[in-house]
Amino acid sequence: MEKTIDILCIGEVLIDFIGHEVNTSINRTKDYHRFLGGSPTNVAVNASRLGLNSVLVATCGQDGLGDYIVRKLKANNVNTAHIRKSDSIPTSVIFVSKSTETPDFIPYREADCHIIQSQLPDEVIQQAKIFHTTCFALSKNPARETILNRAAKAKEFGLQLSIDINFSERIWPNREEAKQVLKDYLKNNPLVKLSEDDCYRLFAELKSEDYIFDYFHNLGASTICLTKGKKGVVLSDVTKGLFFQEAIPISEIKDATGAGDAFWTGFLYAQLKNKELEESISIAQKLAAIKLQNVGRLPDGINFEDYLIAK
Repeated sequence: MEKTIDILCIGEVLIDFIGHEVNTSINRTKDYHRFLGGSPTNVAVNASRLGLNSVLVATCGQDGLGDYIVRKLKANNVNTAHIRKSDSIPTSVIFVSKSTETPDFIPYREADCHIIQSQLPDEVIQQAKIFHTTCFALSKNPARETILNRAAKAKEFGLQLSIDINFSERIWPNREEAKQVLKDYLKNNPLVKLSEDDCYRLFAELKSEDYIFDYFHNLGASTICLTKGKKGVVLSDVTKGLFFQEAIPISEIKDATGAGDAFWTGFLYAQLKNKELEESISIAQKLAAIKLQNVGRLPDGINFEDYLIAK
């Protein structure tokens, strides 16, 4: 079957209400601006902005916020054929502090976890190149069972799988359950993205890079990308070894929300372009740098292919 879909993104779609004041706690934030949110949603939108064909599989409410979500996705040329609107459950929302570091947030989860298997039939999976999801999406049923089932089918069909291990105990209080579910997903050998903050939250303590890489390699992941904020990026691959790249200096960070999603979109984009791992990291860092300097989606007026891929 012809591969007409570059990235299948499965997981949370929601509304981010991002604080207007920079580096202010949620407690003291007075005003919030509304943005389309959710990590796989961000990847789908970013991928479309890069000229890729992206499909988002997600659930929102049959309400005004759900209408806003679909309208914004269509405006960004994301395929919305597999977005389900629930008549009984409202759209999920998250209040987020605007921060130059890791933002604080308060989640109000409703429809996002109600992803069902009929939203992602075999024939759609067969048309895709990459199957991407998140730890957030795996944290609740029925989305968890749907994603694990469809991930196994994607592996069977020969897709490259991917996951952002964006673990938070506020989203998934049971760490041991999270580790078991991640084990089930990682046996499909996905490309893995995680941050130092994700690791600290998942293990409830600081772990060395060696521990982190050994842990996830032993679960079945060949390629693991650890982002370290201003300290750069370390990638471990079971056959090609370790790669480190320093962070791109940025004079003014306007908002860190979504920077990790931009980074991973850039990495997946590079992989689809058959770039080597080191160049894939560079492309990912360039896209993250653009996002750090902008609030909301990636800006207009940039020829991303020219900017990201050095001639």
